[in-house]
Amino acid sequence: MSAPNFFQILSEETPSISKAFFDLVGSIQKDAGLDEKTFQLVYIGIQATNGAVASVAAHTGMAKAAGATREEVRGAVLVSMMTTGVNGIAACLSAALEAYDNA
Repeated sequence: MSAPNFFQILSEETPSISKAFFDLVGSIQKDAGLDEKTFQLVYIGIQATNGAVASVAAHTGMAKAAGATREEVRGAVLVSMMTTGVNGIAACLSAALEAYDNA
């Protein structure tokens, strides 16, 4: 049995905070001035700089659904290497490509 993820716990323990968080996320997506594909690619790049493998993998599926190519996803991760170096993105590149291929 896998452990619940952060968002499951947040929703169960503090539903009002979870709702406020996702309302904020929705507002940012709506008002960021980016189409969905571009938004997801930017998000993937940012999360790759954080080494957030699970987030990169999850948002890769969203990017693919929004029309991103495998090369665009790969590029979003690789561009982040210019700011963080190899250590920041090493695990994220394979996670993104695997997630793309499985989405």
